[in-house]
Amino acid sequence: MKLKSITAVTRICYSATTTTTTTTTTTIIIIIIIITIPNNKPGIIIRDNEKRTCMLIDVAISGNRNVIKKEAEKILKYKDLTIEIQCMWNVKTKVIPVILGATGTIAKSFRKYVSNIPGKYEIK
Repeated sequence: MKLKSITAVTRICYSATTTTTTTTTTTIIIIIIIITIPNNKPGIIIRDNEKRTCMLIDVAISGNRNVIKKEAEKILKYKDLTIEIQCMWNVKTKVIPVILGATGTIAKSFRKYVSNIPGKYEIK
């Protein structure tokens, strides 16, 4: 079964205390914010509990002229998901777009993004 969207509910609690000579009154106000996040599924998710980080890696092959445009689209596409993961898991989250052109073209920022991915690899 495929979901078209995810509805996230965030609760924000605020309490104010009023003290009089005879009683203490506590008022709790609960605000419920409902956010609908489109069904974004990044290709790879790496969560490091020790460093409290999370990486959303999305890989795409694009036409040669659209590499930079596609990179920007991926970052914007996962912005809401990044914020939601940061709130739910209490981790620092990054989006890493890995975009290659059809003939091997890469953006100037490709090496910067890929260097954030843990492990041994070589980029030529």
